[in-house]
Amino acid sequence: MASAPANKASGAFRTIGELSRETGLPQHILRYWEQRFPQLRPLTRAGNRRYYRPEDVALVRRIDQALNRQGYTIKGVQQLLATEMGTVAATEANSIDTIRAIRDGLAAALAED
Repeated sequence: MASAPANKASGAFRTIGELSRETGLPQHILRYWEQRFPQLRPLTRAGNRRYYRPEDVALVRRIDQALNRQGYTIKGVQQLLATEMGTVAATEANSIDTIRAIRDGLAAALAED
């Protein structure tokens, strides 16, 4: 797979044409995947121009890997992504709980002081 164009930063938004050239995937496939994978939601501007954020680009690469190299079906990738997103959400919830516990401990220590 090609890397980011030399004139764009790695964190820059990509148009559908740029993403198509980078990944070798046709534009109609990218648009189809937007319908099939709710996690893939590029920003849209006037005229329905799509702008893919770096996390969208990573997701496109993940979907491509699963479909075209690991042999998953569309439904299989949907389930895989749902499971991965559930794991991420659970991890984030645990992190928030940990941060709240630290905050409460600090607040109690300050109250005692």
